[in-house]
Amino acid sequence: MISSILIIAFSIVLLVYWFRYTCLLILRTRTAVDYAPVVVTANNLQFLHVQDLIREAEAATLDPLRKSLDRDYGLLTYLMKHTAGFHVGGITVEQRMLLLDFKLMQIWYGATRRLAVHQARAALDEMSNILGHLANAIGERAASISRA
Repeated sequence: MISSILIIAFSIVLLVYWFRYTCLLILRTRTAVDYAPVVVTANNLQFLHVQDLIREAEAATLDPLRKSLDRDYGLLTYLMKHTAGFHVGGITVEQRMLLLDFKLMQIWYGATRRLAVHQARAALDEMSNILGHLANAIGERAASISRA
């Protein structure tokens, strides 16, 4: 009985570690052309500006930055669901993982924003990086459709 519980607990820990490591590897991947600034400009997104503000923001000013990231997340997910290129190719497994990671970082931010401001900043930074990756994917799909 105890050995089964230990195996299950160890398996869960390894699953969480794999998920986090994979998400961080996806976020480190860069494409030859960065389409995110084009998508940001076309859709009035704020996450690039938020990335600059996170490092110097006081603890009291982190909540408006999170709200801005949440708004951008809503807009980007809407674009992913309603853009023609995503209907053809669909949302990839990596993008689904990043969408889940964004939600987990929202929870982590909520848990750490008062007690561990550094961890809250790291969560916001990762959330903005996820948005950058998703915006780049949207721009990449739009560019490939326009070339076809």
